[in-house]
Amino acid sequence: MGDLRDPSGFREGRTAVWAQKAKPGDRYRRTAGFSFHPGHCQSAMNRSASNPIRVALFHPSLIHGGIQRVFVNLARGFLEHGLAVDMVQAAPEGNFRDQVPAGVRLVDLNASRALTSLVPLVRYLRRERPDVIISGAIQTNVVAVWAKLLSRISTRLILTEHNAVSASTMLGAHTFRTRAMPFFVRRFYPWADHLVAVSRGAADDLAAVLGIPADRVRVIYNPIVGPELWRRAAEELDHPWFGPGNPPVVLAVGRLHYQKDYPTLIRAFHKVRSCLKVRLMLLGDGEERGTLEKLSFDLGLTEHVMFAGNVSNPLPFMRRAAVLVMSSIFEALPTVLIEALAVNTPIVAADCQVGPREILCDGKYGSLVPVGDTAGLAGALIRVLQSQNRPVVPKEALERFQHDRVICQYLKLMDVTASMSNAAADFPDGVVLTRH
Repeated sequence: MGDLRDPSGFREGRTAVWAQKAKPGDRYRRTAGFSFHPGHCQSAMNRSASNPIRVALFHPSLIHGGIQRVFVNLARGFLEHGLAVDMVQAAPEGNFRDQVPAGVRLVDLNASRALTSLVPLVRYLRRERPDVIISGAIQTNVVAVWAKLLSRISTRLILTEHNAVSASTMLGAHTFRTRAMPFFVRRFYPWADHLVAVSRGAADDLAAVLGIPADRVRVIYNPIVGPELWRRAAEELDHPWFGPGNPPVVLAVGRLHYQKDYPTLIRAFHKVRSCLKVRLMLLGDGEERGTLEKLSFDLGLTEHVMFAGNVSNPLPFMRRAAVLVMSSIFEALPTVLIEALAVNTPIVAADCQVGPREILCDGKYGSLVPVGDTAGLAGALIRVLQSQNRPVVPKEALERFQHDRVICQYLKLMDVTASMSNAAADFPDGVVLTRH
């Protein structure tokens, strides 16, 4: 494997860097204003500007998805606090690469999937020796544990759980690999230095699966609300469905995947269309697109349902939509609900085991309906569409997801001290939120 620090690039080996985005003088090369806990690695005062503390964010691939967007936000926050960041992906897919901030090294392990990335990940860890690894998704979490054990390095390993493990494995048990995941979680997650879940419900679920006290799993919400969100939300939208005089648009955002239960949504929309002139737009792509398009055709909805595919920025669509709908059978902390709250878009969500109820404060800031309830989903959509009222969401409902607050929680977990210097910028009027 070639040297990651060699500006000429790799000369051999499977592991490759897509782009050395950081240039001399980039912000990720600044001397960091914090320190690591003694005994783990060098303190910040002994780290040179050319050798900042390095964090590796390990994930399956840079496709459009919730974990990828969260990791991009983490990368941006760590850069802002002077850390060096490697975005390490198992598989080479990369239609989300343009969202990675400048200054982040993109490391491609060239594996076919997460479970086959073990050898190149061990090679990367031995050569680069990042101070911290943060992993997301069950498969990459398990591989990260194996790689740390095999590489025999002292890097700190943080596993993050972005789903309700019990629900995702029970409801998605279509393959042996999926059915076996609870065993791997119970066997290998305890080897991590820290376990993080992105919601209280996901933390309780993970603790139950592992058979450990709930306080062994740290809850850190995802970093969603901040200057980057407001910048993206303010972008103009040029789409014919959102022009003057067009019917209201019901918007769904997410992969076209069984987890999202879009058949229930499309059938519910069919009921809504029977009494209201309205359209449905789905942002995202996936393996179920053909099946869903056929269902729309069979219900006579082809002209009223648009499969718009992946978009780099769904926020302008959310801002203009009449309602944001989520019909998932399981989640942990769906980013789209938080983003919709931030831009004051009405929400109708399936009350799956974990996530929506916690975000919406027991239905205070959006409508919750039973999972898989076609009639209930249709009724809630009709009520929201007929009311035409935009919700008034106080900042207190969003402060858990404040970008700099969350970054500081991760820095504290890594024994890095930092001030919330950017807190005022996380809300457009400059209100500084106090820490818990």
